Amino acid sequence: MTYANRNVLIIGAGRQGQALARYLSRQGARVTLNDRRPPEALEAARRALAELPLRWETGGHPLALLDDCDLVCPSGGVPLDLPLVQEAVRRGIPLSNDSQIFLEAAPCKVVGITGSAGKTTTTTLVGRMGRAGWQTGRVWVGGNIGNPLIADMEAMQPGDLAVVELSSFQLEVMTRSPQVAAVLNVTPNHLDRHGTMEAYTAAKARILDFQTPQDVAVLNREEPGSRGLAGHTRGRLLTFGERQPPQGEAGTWLSPEGWLTFQGAEGSQRRLLPQSLIRLRGRHNLDNCLAAAAIALAAGLPPEAVRAGIENFTGVPHRLELVRTWRGVAWYNDSIATAPERAMAAIRSFDEPLVLLAGGRDKKLPWDDFAALVRQRVDHLIVFGEAADLIARAVGRGGERPYTLHRCERLHEAVEQAAAVAEAGDVVLLSPGGTSFDEFRDFAERGEKFRAWVQALA
Repeated sequence: MTYANRNVLIIGAGRQGQALARYLSRQGARVTLNDRRPPEALEAARRALAELPLRWETGGHPLALLDDCDLVCPSGGVPLDLPLVQEAVRRGIPLSNDSQIFLEAAPCKVVGITGSAGKTTTTTLVGRMGRAGWQTGRVWVGGNIGNPLIADMEAMQPGDLAVVELSSFQLEVMTRSPQVAAVLNVTPNHLDRHGTMEAYTAAKARILDFQTPQDVAVLNREEPGSRGLAGHTRGRLLTFGERQPPQGEAGTWLSPEGWLTFQGAEGSQRRLLPQSLIRLRGRHNLDNCLAAAAIALAAGLPPEAVRAGIENFTGVPHRLELVRTWRGVAWYNDSIATAPERAMAAIRSFDEPLVLLAGGRDKKLPWDDFAALVRQRVDHLIVFGEAADLIARAVGRGGERPYTLHRCERLHEAVEQAAAVAEAGDVVLLSPGGTSFDEFRDFAERGEKFRAWVQALA
């Protein structure tokens, strides 16, 4: 679509909406930016976009916004069952978003990465690998990771490489796929938004559905949700996993000697780097490194770039981030863990005695497996926020652990309780399993507050 003189409605004035408004306005579109928040809550966004000829509609989502509308672009946080979006569909007005428009217009090769867990770490690793080994231009990293790449579109050149993280929220309206598309895993998440695992899986699969025979898909051969999408591949398939790929399948794996290794479809093998160079904790981060290696090689990066990207990488903020060691207790911030499955991966990353802080807002996900693992591995459980009672009931009294279970209203109170029960040699782990929206703007604000409160302990 050309956008000159088109009437475009953007719903949501966050980072994605603002970046898209800027891009489309410069393309000559007549843009209306709509947000349910009142004008005073959007003052910073209005100032940031003051030079653009935008129409603002705040405080609700009136259906009259669709009159004479040519395109509706819901931001990622806007549910598709919003009456305004549903009415647009009923009227036959097409839907799009910043990621779709970016993929339509990007002049360079695009790598897209999605999954229920590990997206940001893997995307960051692939970006590091790209910057170490991409020879023909600049490497851009963004998307759901925080920087909408539509904001950088006008600076991109054909020889560049774009690495974009894509969420299920973005994918569910998209009809374009990147040239290299990776699905790290598909495990229960965001069921409060998608309703069923079938709908959630279908949203993830859209990253593959519009590829061509010249494109490459990267799947996790050891995780059923990802591997189950093999039938959606249109071009070449690469896989990753800890065990060796079957004969005739190209992919990365961990050799018995402890090397991350690439196996070609014809059976050739290339050592990439020893596992001992990975500085990230947890088996899930080994999987992230294997995934990033497969994605980088699928994009055409040299093996040397894989090693350079992983070596000396200590992680992304709010993901098993060591905040402080105080009185012999190590405090870790894993605020990104907004689903029980992610909190379980964090718990498994430690052999030390654990004091676990879990809670926040539930996403209508199952807690039974989380509870069983807590009873095996966690010495002291501190629950907080809206999901506190739900988690406490799930853990119940079965098993030998936890030795203590405390309920707190807010995270700050949970930090103080953890300081009271932790002993030298313990790990205090914030890995909530729920979202932050009961108390904080997002997981990053929750992690930053946790850091500050831990640093203030004296």
